[in-house]
Amino acid sequence: MTENERAARQKKISHAIMWIVLLVLFICFIAPFILVIINVFKTKADITSNPLALIGAHGFTFKNFPEAMQKMNFWRVFGNSLIITVCATVLTIVVSSMQAYVIVRNSRWKLCTLIFSLMIASMVIPFQVLMVPLVSVYGGTLGVLNHRITLILMHVGFSVSMAMFMFHGAIKTNIPLELEEAATIDGCSKWQTYWKIVFPLLKPTIATVAIINAMAYWNDYLLPSLVLTKKELYTIPIATQAFYGTYSTDIGLVMAALLLAMLPILILYVFLQRYIVQGVTAGAVKG
Repeated sequence: MTENERAARQKKISHAIMWIVLLVLFICFIAPFILVIINVFKTKADITSNPLALIGAHGFTFKNFPEAMQKMNFWRVFGNSLIITVCATVLTIVVSSMQAYVIVRNSRWKLCTLIFSLMIASMVIPFQVLMVPLVSVYGGTLGVLNHRITLILMHVGFSVSMAMFMFHGAIKTNIPLELEEAATIDGCSKWQTYWKIVFPLLKPTIATVAIINAMAYWNDYLLPSLVLTKKELYTIPIATQAFYGTYSTDIGLVMAALLLAMLPILILYVFLQRYIVQGVTAGAVKG
């Protein structure tokens, strides 16, 4: 066997091992989702007796979906989740992109450097450290809990640092200053330059920030459970508590609720997936 043949054989073996490892990881990640899909069309007895069976002893059933929607008041909690997620995501994108633009274009100012450093440093602070004082101050002192706007502003406050960091790298790397100078010569103000020149060029980063934060806001349980205690303000993750009883839990209804909760984020990801890789890699070299 020649040297070239040996190298080609080793390359094929390495590729085969890589594909096997990727396949195993894919199965590990997708298995819980497949179990939800399989069991959502079963009765509670079939799920308990044989959760891995494709079809239960009582056949397919669609009763889990209407029962789950009725018990959790699906359309109300869906509306709450939608309002909070959309508003918080839009505010995060607008605030963080504008902040990053100002910092990048005024990087010589010591104040901008200080603000950027503080924003980056705040990313290492875990939410659990701020959880108790946050609730005690906003609830006990200010009395502003049980309002959607309070939760929206809290989401924005905890997310703006990471979003600003991503926009900072994208603006610094991918948007040349000459474009803005040309817009200024044509008579555009700073405000017009940002919205008509800079912001449209940030589409990949905007899509990435949108999907990351929308998933976090939509699926978040801990912060909404601390801020929203009134049932009429519940989001979908909090409303799933209705299926967990003291002595028993209807797994079929839980899985139906989880599937209904996942669908909007999956649809959003399908529409924005082509921008994800571009947005993650934007600014990775010079950012």
